[in-house]
Amino acid sequence: MQVKLIPVTALMQNCSLLVCKHTRSAAIVDPGGDLELIQAQVKNLNASIEKVLLTHGHVDHCAGAFTLASYYGVPIEGPHPDEQFWLSLLPQQSAYFGLPTTQAFQPSRWLHDGDIVQFGNEMLRVLHCPGHTPGHIVFLSQKHRLALVGDVLFSGSIGRTDFPRSNHLDLISSIRKKLFPLGDDVRFVPGHGPMSTFGQERRTNPYVADHVVAS
Repeated sequence: MQVKLIPVTALMQNCSLLVCKHTRSAAIVDPGGDLELIQAQVKNLNASIEKVLLTHGHVDHCAGAFTLASYYGVPIEGPHPDEQFWLSLLPQQSAYFGLPTTQAFQPSRWLHDGDIVQFGNEMLRVLHCPGHTPGHIVFLSQKHRLALVGDVLFSGSIGRTDFPRSNHLDLISSIRKKLFPLGDDVRFVPGHGPMSTFGQERRTNPYVADHVVAS
């Protein structure tokens, strides 16, 4: 699977273009804006978009989803139904962050813990990981030992929990009980910033490392 990170919006959110190397079918994960950049990468990689995937409903992750899905004629899959709260507030979110006005929408398919999404010959397992937002999900490629974690976990940090319906204890539980057990070797794409591995964060992350939690 080919993975192309495309930082978008003034918040430098990591939109991901995932391409099946065998079929060139592809999925776009968290298209928060700057659609011309995303479309250019789709063309450069000779990819055929099959679906748009969303980790959660914050505007910098999903503002471009409806327009992009309509342009390619594909469905939007995700996030979890508990994210209806944030998707309904997209107009207010875009105004608050000074981003282009975004209309509320619903995905073609809500996703739940344990669901599978497919594009080409690739399969991603869905993990419901609340905390940053109530309906946040993570996409895991077991085959490629790769996770797309949105704003749950970052290199050296964790997601914010000062938003409405955020929950710090839920976030820590999602990371420690659902992500870290997947294996230290799993690489992850965060919503912002550089990639890392779960093992690296278990050793060094000042919020969720083993030695921090143990103390």
